[in-house]
Amino acid sequence: MEDQGFISRLPARAAASPDAIYSTFDGEPITFAALHSKSDNVAVALRRLGVEKGDRVALMLRNSPDSLAVLFAIAKCGAVWVPVNVHLRGDGLKYILEHCDPRVVFADRDLFPNISECGADISAFRLIAEAGDTESLDRLANGDHVFAEPLPAADDLFALNYTSGTTGRPKGVRVTHRMLRYAAEGAMLCSDARDGDVFFVWEPLYHIGGAQLIPIPLLRDVKLSMVQRFSASRFWDQVRDCGATQIHYLGGVLQILLKQPESARDRDHKVRAAWGGGCPRDIWRAFEERFGTPLRECYGMTESSSITTFNAAGVLGSVGTPVPWLSVEILDEQGAPVAAGVHGEIVVHPRQAGAVFAGYFRNEEATAKALRPDGFHTGDLGMIDADGNLFFLGRLTDSVRVKGENVSAFEVEHVAGSHPMVEDCALIGVKAEVGEQEIKLFIKPKEGVAIDYPAFSDWLAHRLAPFQNPRYLTVVEEFERTPSQRIMKHRLPASVEGSWDRQQRTGR
Repeated sequence: MEDQGFISRLPARAAASPDAIYSTFDGEPITFAALHSKSDNVAVALRRLGVEKGDRVALMLRNSPDSLAVLFAIAKCGAVWVPVNVHLRGDGLKYILEHCDPRVVFADRDLFPNISECGADISAFRLIAEAGDTESLDRLANGDHVFAEPLPAADDLFALNYTSGTTGRPKGVRVTHRMLRYAAEGAMLCSDARDGDVFFVWEPLYHIGGAQLIPIPLLRDVKLSMVQRFSASRFWDQVRDCGATQIHYLGGVLQILLKQPESARDRDHKVRAAWGGGCPRDIWRAFEERFGTPLRECYGMTESSSITTFNAAGVLGSVGTPVPWLSVEILDEQGAPVAAGVHGEIVVHPRQAGAVFAGYFRNEEATAKALRPDGFHTGDLGMIDADGNLFFLGRLTDSVRVKGENVSAFEVEHVAGSHPMVEDCALIGVKAEVGEQEIKLFIKPKEGVAIDYPAFSDWLAHRLAPFQNPRYLTVVEEFERTPSQRIMKHRLPASVEGSWDRQQRTGR
């Protein structure tokens, strides 16, 4: 991987093939030359705004050609990109803005009220709109400035990615230029990328699922086809229109696509691989058969350059084997390796320099907990079979202790989610009257369906151990989700008032 970074490839590609297409955005082409020129203009403007190497620049922007330009400008001038979820508001937004201490914040104009009302000191940074002002991003991106400074090294810090998590404050993962290069290389391995391919990009760039794709056209003869947002109803038409050969999925995307009305055109596309993380085992083959597209599941975390393992062999339910620059083992609670087939914590080791992060930003306690002498402790539960295939079994922290037994939320949700009347579900632990915790399960029924709580609980009792069967059940109309469609469990109410109680056989 030569310099093992990525930003030096942009001026080289712009010089060698200026009219070649880096990406399209809603069908409009973005050439390498245009991206290079716009990002040069913004990089020069960042210097004029006082941004030096290592300063943080926060982007609270929806996907657009200009959001791409400023991202590459940050990379060129050695600043540190802080992607901010455009849905954040209040205390969550305040925390990130105060914690990362940015010099400049670029934001969509309609998000200014959220920033000004979140409680952060907005006099501490320069707030710049994406368009419309004298010194807005769209104006900064246009001109004839040339950024002539030396480009950052591969191990220079490029981004602070704040992980959402399910509990506690977000942690700022320190991502280097080298790590994003590894992430892109991992994405290409997982997706079986080849010259001439087209990646359909619906993911927001403020999520690692989108960010990891940014270097790919600089590394292979591959084009990105970007759209503003995920749309279930328009998804396959957009894929067909751009000639996409790869589609990416996260969270509940596959389930959402499967719930769309069947069409005679379900297999009318050029997609060679659907790749990503979070595919439930029970819909794996159903998706492949309906859409004629093999699934290539992967596993990873931002802390270990996004992609740790990928499933090229098609082993049902597995997240595959490690990428060449990482290795994986399963350790028990005492830190000892376990035998094949035994559950334990997934621990990751770098096989090449810089593939695992150096720590969380301004959080020594969390860094010490994750980065230990025996490797990067992911906090995830997993198992490696006799053939070396990793199986992801949920978060260690996403578990409930009931009557002395640890109950994996993933296992219960997997069973409950397979009920024919359930569209989605989520489990949390709630305070028990006696003992550690009880299980509360939130259920989103399929449209037009009413859940019969006693019958549903009895159905679960035949499929779960007694300590796994939720005591409390409650129906929700919709779940609040992250941009990658993961359920935000920390927003679910822990109160059991009004819930159906299995022990009392009462409740709404």
